[in-house]
Amino acid sequence: MVEVHLAETAETIGRCYRVMSCLRPHVAEAEFVPRVQRQQAQGYHLAYAQDEGAVVAVAGYRVMEVLATGRTMYVDDLVTDETKRSRGYGKAMLDWLQARAREQGCETFSLDSGTQRHEAHAFYFRERMRVTSLHFAKKLK
Repeated sequence: MVEVHLAETAETIGRCYRVMSCLRPHVAEAEFVPRVQRQQAQGYHLAYAQDEGAVVAVAGYRVMEVLATGRTMYVDDLVTDETKRSRGYGKAMLDWLQARAREQGCETFSLDSGTQRHEAHAFYFRERMRVTSLHFAKKLK
């Protein structure tokens, strides 16, 4: 049975690294816990789905107010263990996130997805999400 929990201690945050590294391979393991903790001080939450004690999916999110959409949940990170995809773990995590957003009074729910992540896009479309904007970025360093 899949259970979703918040990672709020250094130990539980660390347990999420292996799965998160599938999406964020540029973040070194030694940097992961301190980076998440710095983000948590700014309102970031890290959730993980586990099945039979193993972390199978991870999501990082924030709840915030923005002029464009009002109170919203923005998902920074959403990833399922590469070896466990198409088993319902991503859907379980997405459902949990959306339920949490509703509980926290959010009017909208959004995420960005890299243009190369075609399988993820197909999943989001199946889950009735739509492309509503383009995200532009520029490295400053």
